[in-house]
Amino acid sequence: MKIKSFGGLLALLSLLMHAAWVQAADTKEQDKRAEYIRSHYAKYEYQIPMRDGIKLFTSVYVPYDKSKSWPMLMQRTPYRVAPYGADKYKTKLGPSEIFEKEGFIFVFQDVRGKYMSEGEFVNMRPQDAYKKGGKAADDATDTYDTIDWLVKNIANNNGNVGMWGTSYPGYYTSVGAINSHKALKAISPQAPIADWFFDDFHRNGAFVVPMAFIFFDTFDAPRDGPQAKGIEGRDLGTPDGYQFYRELGPLSNVNAKYFKGERPFWNELTQHPNYDEYWQARNVLQHFDNVKPATLVVGGWYDTEDLYGPLSTYKTMSKNNKKDNVHLVMGPWYHGQWNRGEGDKMGEAQLGFDTSSWFQEHILLPFFKQNLKQEKAAPLATATIFETGANRWREFSSWPPKAGKDVVLYMGADEKLLNGKESRGGFSEYVSDPKKPVPHSAKISRGWDRPYMAEDQRFAARRPDVLVFNTEVATEDQTIAGAIDLNLWVSTNQTAADFIVKLVDVFPGKDVNTDKIDKETGNRHELVRWHAMRGRFRNSMSQPEPFESNKPTLVKFELLDVLHTIKRGHKLQIQVQSSMFPFIDMNPQNYVDNIFEAKPEDFVKAQHKLYHSEEFPSSIQFKVIEN
Repeated sequence: MKIKSFGGLLALLSLLMHAAWVQAADTKEQDKRAEYIRSHYAKYEYQIPMRDGIKLFTSVYVPYDKSKSWPMLMQRTPYRVAPYGADKYKTKLGPSEIFEKEGFIFVFQDVRGKYMSEGEFVNMRPQDAYKKGGKAADDATDTYDTIDWLVKNIANNNGNVGMWGTSYPGYYTSVGAINSHKALKAISPQAPIADWFFDDFHRNGAFVVPMAFIFFDTFDAPRDGPQAKGIEGRDLGTPDGYQFYRELGPLSNVNAKYFKGERPFWNELTQHPNYDEYWQARNVLQHFDNVKPATLVVGGWYDTEDLYGPLSTYKTMSKNNKKDNVHLVMGPWYHGQWNRGEGDKMGEAQLGFDTSSWFQEHILLPFFKQNLKQEKAAPLATATIFETGANRWREFSSWPPKAGKDVVLYMGADEKLLNGKESRGGFSEYVSDPKKPVPHSAKISRGWDRPYMAEDQRFAARRPDVLVFNTEVATEDQTIAGAIDLNLWVSTNQTAADFIVKLVDVFPGKDVNTDKIDKETGNRHELVRWHAMRGRFRNSMSQPEPFESNKPTLVKFELLDVLHTIKRGHKLQIQVQSSMFPFIDMNPQNYVDNIFEAKPEDFVKAQHKLYHSEEFPSSIQFKVIEN
């Protein structure tokens, strides 16, 4: 026993020493990068005037090398361009270290109304200044005015400007294309926000509670003029988001217990539960009809915040512009992982190599060098897409691919997905209980996290309130490309319901090559894609309507795009449920005009049915392409 104990102690000490060594090595690399920036760039700070007189705080890092002129690479952000002070330097300037060694003039700007910039901040500000004319200002005019000032005032610039940013900065990058300045030659909106009724805080109108609560607690806090610091986030008092939001109760309790009416955008959000003029005005996609800069839209297949944004931005820009200047990259990443993660795995999904570095080196840097420095580069494919399941990059002349075979699978009895309609008819049913909703993850978390996007779904498949439908075991690889159309014939014995659908890749219990039990991933149910539909919006996002009790009703929506291979020996599985808590707020299941004002007594149990018959054929449809 003593020997085993001593050996265990040695093993523990060895593990701790290895962890310390790795951390020290990482710190050393970070210090080397920061030292390189300090020794190769001079920092300057400016207050740049906009057309209406408001000044925006801007920091500029200029290469010491004066032997050539340099293009500018700019990021506009609501998240702070700190550190402030001419002698205080960022430790990272570009999307990756190779950008700093390549050489650009790096520009960072606090957007209007945030941190050290003057003015009033407006979330997803409607872009209407050009329509109003005169000195009216918005995010697009602020971008134009900033670029105009920079090219006229920053020494040794070559007159070419590029923009990049992830998430909200991705949105500001997209906005730069609206009536863009002639010096803006290239933009890379990465995980850009497009329309907040469909990404970030909503999924087809279903509300994303933890993301909105945690984000707006700090981001929406009022300020009294320019300031260098933000506020600290609220301590939930528990690491268990499921418990916290269950105990929170109806969404009206957020203001009653926590915000006290002091988060302006939260107040506006709760007053506009439907896709009305308020949200429509904030849909930035409507302005992308004349995109002149070369554009590289970037997104991640496992991005829980903004997957709708990059796919819709690319689709809209490609459709509305004649020039072949819009490109798409979709990788196997969580939110922003392509800039800050190694990219060899995402949660439980193993990818095999560093996909992030590959993207930075082979796609992003050449894109900016070609368009800002006029350097030759290999032609960039219209769409460079990572194929999950097979774990490889593929190039396409259009996205989604035009060629392929349309496949329709029908839900049937005995938990089967069939090639034809179920001849026996009938339905599958379950009880959805607001007091015990299906968790979005098997793990304890705050409710807004990353790994669940590729999590093993056996925890959900084994619940009585989750329906499961499987294909037969695949005899050959099958690659699904593009969106997946869902046609669900459903009913409820109440008047309201959500429907959440998951596409799941079911691994075999044995390795198909060795026929040995797979002890690592055997029978794993890997989540590939999910999406939700708040049933009240099944016919219109602007004019919600209740269900008629016990009446079979068609609910149609789609799972956002995938490029995924169901490999030989695997099965395709569809899961259907009516809660995904706490990521999606709990539907009362008793129709109310505004769920943000629902009372405890509005939340009721409901019996939901999903029909599978010739008369009411629930189905999924997708395109399969050649390998």
